[in-house]
Amino acid sequence: MSALENFEKMLAAGKDNLLLRYSLGNEYFKLGDFAAARAHLEAALVFDPRHSAAWKLLGKTLVESGALADALVVYQRGIAAAEEKGDLQAVKEMRVFAHRVEKQLAEPTA
Repeated sequence: MSALENFEKMLAAGKDNLLLRYSLGNEYFKLGDFAAARAHLEAALVFDPRHSAAWKLLGKTLVESGALADALVVYQRGIAAAEEKGDLQAVKEMRVFAHRVEKQLAEPTA
């Protein structure tokens, strides 16, 4: 049984929590199922709105799915959450990611 199957089984059994939702989001991200990854990462953030890793992966998921404007908003919210938490490394990383998205959004489309 794969990790994803195990995680889905746990969720179906009612063991819903931050780590499980983050893990599900990560597994779906690896598979390229960005809609499922987004749903689980958003659910993870309901459990802990200051979970820096969930913000980072949600932003990455949105970038990969082409939702750049949404990704920028997520990174901005993630930066604020990480600053509040004192997670300076996550702040630095998300600022870099947000800057990249801003550059992509500013590029003229052909």
